[in-house]
Amino acid sequence: MFSSASAFAQEVNVYSARHYDTDVALYDTFTEQTGITVNLIEGGSDALIERIVNEGEFTPADLLITVDAGRLWRAQQRDVFQPINSQILESRVPAHLREANGHWFGLSKRARVIVHKKDHELAMPIRRYEDLSNAELSGLVCMRPSSNIYNLSLMASLIEAHGVEIAEEWATGVVANFGREPQGNDTSNITAVINGECGVTIANSYYLGRWLASEDESERARVDLLQVVFPNQDDRGTHVNISGAGVTKHAPNKEHAVRFLEYLTGEFAQRLFAEGNNEYPIVGDQTGAIAMLGEFNEDELRAELFGEQQSEAVRVYDRAGWR
Repeated sequence: MFSSASAFAQEVNVYSARHYDTDVALYDTFTEQTGITVNLIEGGSDALIERIVNEGEFTPADLLITVDAGRLWRAQQRDVFQPINSQILESRVPAHLREANGHWFGLSKRARVIVHKKDHELAMPIRRYEDLSNAELSGLVCMRPSSNIYNLSLMASLIEAHGVEIAEEWATGVVANFGREPQGNDTSNITAVINGECGVTIANSYYLGRWLASEDESERARVDLLQVVFPNQDDRGTHVNISGAGVTKHAPNKEHAVRFLEYLTGEFAQRLFAEGNNEYPIVGDQTGAIAMLGEFNEDELRAELFGEQQSEAVRVYDRAGWR
C-alpha cells in the first residue's frame, strides 16, 4: 500500500514494466543504503502509462520504468514525465541514450543481433541488417510481427539511416524472404532457427545471454549451435535499445525519485543489470555471461528518434505487407 502522506514519507513509488527478480534485489539494496522504501507496482508498459494518465495529479507514481525508447517516447507524448536536471545522470548516461531535456534516461542496453545456425550454410554472408532483404535468403527469414516495439524501433533507425524509400525497399525485400508468417517472440524465432524451420532471425542479445548464463547445460548448448552477428560493424554500428525511466509529472516524492534514478545508474546497479539480467550496462564495461558474445560497435543514433519515427515505421511496414 502507498502511504496517504506520501509527500512526507521516506518512500518512492515505482511503476515498472520490467519483471525481473534482479530488479527486486536492486530495490532492496537501495532501501538498505538510504532508508527509503521502494513501493512497486508492476504491469505492462501501455497499461502503466494509461494508469498514470488516468490518475492525473493524484497519481502515487514517482517513477515509471519501462523497456524500449519507443515506449518511453509514448509516455512522454502522454505528458507522463517531468524534466529532471541532474548532473549525475547527465554525466553518467550518454547523450544518445537519454531524452535531450531530461524527461527520461536509459538504464540498460540490449543489442538487436542477427542469428543463424552455424551448420546451416547460407548462400551469402550476413553482416548487415540490410542483407536480410537479399533475394538469396528467400524463404529463410523468420521475424516477429511488425507491430512489435523492437521492430518499430529498428525500422525507425533504418529510416534515419537511409530515408523512407530505401527503408521500405528493405522491408519489402525481407517480406519476400519470409519462410513463415511473422509470429512469436525472440526466443521462439531463435528456436525456429535451431530447429531448421527457418535460416535466420533477429533477436535481442539478452535472450542469448540468459541461455549462456543458464545452469541448464542444454540451454548453454543452444548458443553453441548459433552464429551471432553484430550487424553493421563496418558502418553505423549495431542497433541498440534501452530500458529506461523517468520521474512522473506529479511525483509526490520527486527528490527520492531522482535519488533512486541516480542510484540505478551507479556501479552496483549497473553491474547487476549486466550480470543479473544479461543486459549491457549504460555505464562501465560489460561483465557476466553476455560478455562471451564479444565486443561490438553500437549505433549512436539518439534513442528518442525511435519514438519520433514510430508512426512512419508503422506505415512503412504496412505498405511492405509485413503484418
